[in-house]
Amino acid sequence: MKTVLTRLLLIALLSVSLAFIGGCGKKSLETYQPKAGDNMPEGKSLTDGARTPGSIYEENMGPDQEGLDAGSSQNGFDANAEQNTDAYKRKYGRSSKEMLPIYFNFDQATIRNDQISRIEANAQYLKDNAASNVVIEGNCDEQGTNEYNLALGERRAINAKRYLVELGVDEFRIRTTSYGEERPLFSGQNDDDYAQNRRDDFILE
Repeated sequence: MKTVLTRLLLIALLSVSLAFIGGCGKKSLETYQPKAGDNMPEGKSLTDGARTPGSIYEENMGPDQEGLDAGSSQNGFDANAEQNTDAYKRKYGRSSKEMLPIYFNFDQATIRNDQISRIEANAQYLKDNAASNVVIEGNCDEQGTNEYNLALGERRAINAKRYLVELGVDEFRIRTTSYGEERPLFSGQNDDDYAQNRRDDFILE
């Protein structure tokens, strides 16, 4: 009788032990839900588009556009706009605005009588502005060979230089060059355009 009771007791104890061990082996995972007011401190996102005034960003490291625009205008006029107008080119050629071009007859390097007042005005400006030097650029129309016109343009520039020197301008303030037919101011092939291209320009420097 005692043996039977002992066995039943052992079986009961074993069942209780197995139930306890099984309960300890199972654990439930709970999702963490932060409480109100328990959030982490807010940091600055790497993709945050907000920019602090005065900060340096790559797109702001180039030249200042306003400065570029300001540099495109000299002496109170827009060089790109005004100098490309037909009226401006007929009055100044490619000369500096303070100077006047002089024009030549076909195949001639002699300064015409009707151009003397222009070169005299240029000489007067140079004498009144001793810090300014000038480059005289001789030009031709497209008639004739390129080599011939380069030489003709040089003679035109040299004759203008000699005239300025006779009028009292220091020769060391004057340089000459020739473009011949290489830089026509007007591209037409008519007498008027040819006449405009037979020219000395006076460029201040």
